[in-house]
Amino acid sequence: MKILLKGGTLVNEHKVFPADIVIEGAIIEGVYPQGAPDAPYAHIHHLQGKHVFPGLIDDQVHFREPGLTHKGDLFTESRAAVAGGITSFMEMPNTVPSAVTQVLLEEKYIRASEVSLANYSFYMGTTNRNLDELLKTNPETVCGVKIFMGSSTGDMLVDDPVALHAIFREVKMLIAVHCEDDPMIKSTMARYKQQFGDAIMPAHHPQIRSREACYKSSSYAVELASKYNTRLHILHISTLEELSLFSNKKPLSEKRITSEACIHHLFFSDRDYAAKGNLIKWNPAVKTEADREAIIDAVNRDVIDVIATDHAPHTLQEKSMPYVNCPSGGPLVQHVLPALLELYHRNAFSLETIADKTSHKPAELFGIEKRGYIRKGYYADLVIADINGTTDVKKENLLYKCEWSPFEGISLRGKVLHTFVNGNHVYDNGVIIDQTRGMRLAFARK
Repeated sequence: MKILLKGGTLVNEHKVFPADIVIEGAIIEGVYPQGAPDAPYAHIHHLQGKHVFPGLIDDQVHFREPGLTHKGDLFTESRAAVAGGITSFMEMPNTVPSAVTQVLLEEKYIRASEVSLANYSFYMGTTNRNLDELLKTNPETVCGVKIFMGSSTGDMLVDDPVALHAIFREVKMLIAVHCEDDPMIKSTMARYKQQFGDAIMPAHHPQIRSREACYKSSSYAVELASKYNTRLHILHISTLEELSLFSNKKPLSEKRITSEACIHHLFFSDRDYAAKGNLIKWNPAVKTEADREAIIDAVNRDVIDVIATDHAPHTLQEKSMPYVNCPSGGPLVQHVLPALLELYHRNAFSLETIADKTSHKPAELFGIEKRGYIRKGYYADLVIADINGTTDVKKENLLYKCEWSPFEGISLRGKVLHTFVNGNHVYDNGVIIDQTRGMRLAFARK
């Protein structure tokens, strides 16, 4: 039976326009600017005054399963994700055990098929010694290979130059990279410990995990990619200096080196450490207001290609520990679209840019089949928002397993009302409908 989304305002393909959408099964049957034809619809959603976005595609999350499920898991965090408008996610390999073999990687896909409300893909993880496993990765069914060129869990820090050269030379699919220079960070941390002892504060974080450490590592990754013509994607850009490494070349398909901005680097600055403390301790660190403004500008100029969350939950007990013992990362997926709509109201982004950087560009950049746009024949991954509504972030309405948010106490101007994944209505104005499961993403790559 068909579903009609009637009278909404679509934000799609760089336009904002009224249209009806007809969903048949998992697929968009048609988009009708002049009104959908009469038909026996199973359900009609009247959306006058509401905006319809293509479902968000988050290319960087940490849902903590397996091994770290006291922080989050694929079921709980995918529920939070669809409440934030995310219909597809790509999850990182630094779990316990790390996804650094094909067997361990496929186990994550099997688990997601059982519990995830959203569509999913998982990165293959790298070590200094697993090149043979990397080369077995299927580019049609796996989003990419992930390298930690900064601190990570287990043995996932890749710091052997011979291994790095081999990976950049031999791996032919997209390589996503966390770039921070680990020796530089360790040296700075030792100096701060000598100077401050146990009194190191969260406000010191951007000096310890410094802009110099970010640029040194990012520029090295770009150097390697340029040498071997690698398809490189650098994650969570946090400094204005790194922006010089990228271009706004068009079309996106001609870029061999791309980049990502994250919500926390777009929303917060070092001014917020005084109030938020460890709750905004991320790697790479939230830095200055000038960095934040430069990253926003780079997103608008297509120097930065996509917006993601780097959702990385920890328990509140863990985040309440002293700075030196507190892990980096925080939960973000439930509030990604409201936070971006808040930035829209602050004139940082247009609605068209939000749809482009969270849906269109991730789909193009990764070559995701039939997603990222509101088009006939594409999967019906859709999010309906009240752009003038309010999302009050309170502990009692959080869906994260860790039960906290860096946005707590903030009223965001923008509200997610409904989310559809593959035509299934999975979020209905505060209510999760979790009877259906998402699909494994497929990739059409040259």
